[in-house]
Amino acid sequence: MVRDGVVPWPEEFARRYVAAGFWQGRALGELLREAAESRPDSVALVDGGLRLTHAGLADRADAMAARLVGLGLGPGDRIVVQLPNTWEFVVLTLACLRAGIVPVMALPAHRRAELAHLAGHAEAAAIAVPDRLRDFDHQSLAAQLVAEVPALRHVLVAGDEIAAGHHDLRALGAPGPGWSGPHPDSRDVAVFLLSGGTTGLPKLIARTHDDYAYNALASAQVCGFDAGTVYLVSLPAGHNFPLACPGILGTLLSGGRVVMLPSPEPVRAFATIAAEGVTHTAVVPAVAGRWLEHAAEHGPLASLRVLQVGGARLADELARRVRPVLGATLQQVFGMAEGLLNYTRLDDPEEIICTTQGRPLSPDDEVRLVDELDEDVPDGEPGSLLTRGPYTPRGYYRAPEQNARAFTADGWYRSGDICRRTPDGYLIVEGRDKDMINRGGEKISAEEVENLVYQLPAVSQVAAVAMPDAVLGERVCVFVVPRPGAAVTLDEVRDAMDAAGVARFKLPERLELVDELPTTKVGKIDKKALRAAVAARVEYGRRPP
Repeated sequence: MVRDGVVPWPEEFARRYVAAGFWQGRALGELLREAAESRPDSVALVDGGLRLTHAGLADRADAMAARLVGLGLGPGDRIVVQLPNTWEFVVLTLACLRAGIVPVMALPAHRRAELAHLAGHAEAAAIAVPDRLRDFDHQSLAAQLVAEVPALRHVLVAGDEIAAGHHDLRALGAPGPGWSGPHPDSRDVAVFLLSGGTTGLPKLIARTHDDYAYNALASAQVCGFDAGTVYLVSLPAGHNFPLACPGILGTLLSGGRVVMLPSPEPVRAFATIAAEGVTHTAVVPAVAGRWLEHAAEHGPLASLRVLQVGGARLADELARRVRPVLGATLQQVFGMAEGLLNYTRLDDPEEIICTTQGRPLSPDDEVRLVDELDEDVPDGEPGSLLTRGPYTPRGYYRAPEQNARAFTADGWYRSGDICRRTPDGYLIVEGRDKDMINRGGEKISAEEVENLVYQLPAVSQVAAVAMPDAVLGERVCVFVVPRPGAAVTLDEVRDAMDAAGVARFKLPERLELVDELPTTKVGKIDKKALRAAVAARVEYGRRPP
């Protein structure tokens, strides 16, 4: 089990959540196995030509759990999971939940810098990767990490070419003898999610079996999931949104069907929705825009009942087009891997659905909107969002310094979001009070970008800011003051960051060379002025040069 380094809920709150029925005291693997046994012969998972029933999926997960234990992995061990949207991701995740092994949900876009940090911080014993994906050799990188990270000893590979000494995930997930070990304790960590933080590399968010089961089950209820639900996963499956909001876990717990797809590209996504009778799916605003354009030309989606949109605020004008163009009910989702989820309800008036980002999932979600002095602001006024509740952890894993900044002494999480609250409790997202760039739902730390750019000898000062973009919402722009007599180009900045091994979505897409950076009255770099400056120079919606 993983307890050391995890910030627990105070016992008085834990007792309250148990008494209210939010925490069931049962492990996620146990709940998933029970759901599978209630509908053994119905289809649970589709990945291309592979179709697994609920019983078949549960049996594969149990067989993989037994084989992972046979490799020497056990309760509390961590596996960095960097897999695309395939059946191997689902089976491995369920196997971990059964055996008490803790998946650390990395993204396919992560590279050496992020993966080495995650594996080292989590003290991971294994890493699961594809052999190659989009011409990148993930298997070779994983082998390098084994040599660099002391605890890392196993490489699990999904693909056709398995290097010597590595383990074939497909073989590990083949039908075979089941696993009959004990269930993890419900207060143990079920999964590590990644923060979208502003202070460099991702922090680990420890989600317990109790709180994450509630996250998925309560979301499934609010979103109308049942045994007839067919849920399409086209966002990266390791994100909280498609994993458990209600996502993969909520669908399987409801007895429904999960359909895996590598990307939300409209042509293939629309064909898959039609072929599988998809009823629900989740996208980010940039994808919603592309789907609306495609549907305007090719027609609505007959089977799709609910389109969830989250990850960033959806423009009201796009929101109003979802029902008439796609033929589905829009459900706005505003949440965070750190916990709090807000949903518009399916029976809300259209004006609420199109102009707000929903209201809290749980009756025990506590939400405050505060000013700079942490004083509550009245409804209708913008304030910084603080929250705590039955599925919002009280701190990051082994991160005391970050916890002192991100959480109050009495357990409120400072989300960094600026919101307004309507009189009936719905939230409208106005922006961020943290130094973060939201590129199509991927959160990028300005500080991390700046630290990497500072490694160029020609750079004297740098500031990374968000610039507006109609497709992705925001892109990365860096303002650079070169050293006297030196020159800096965007290609040099991007090449240096690429060589440092960071995910490509973090690379700047615009460079502004300036003689000096503006400062506030207290001497800090004036990021607000820089954001305004680049917004004035960039034609909104055009890809930057």
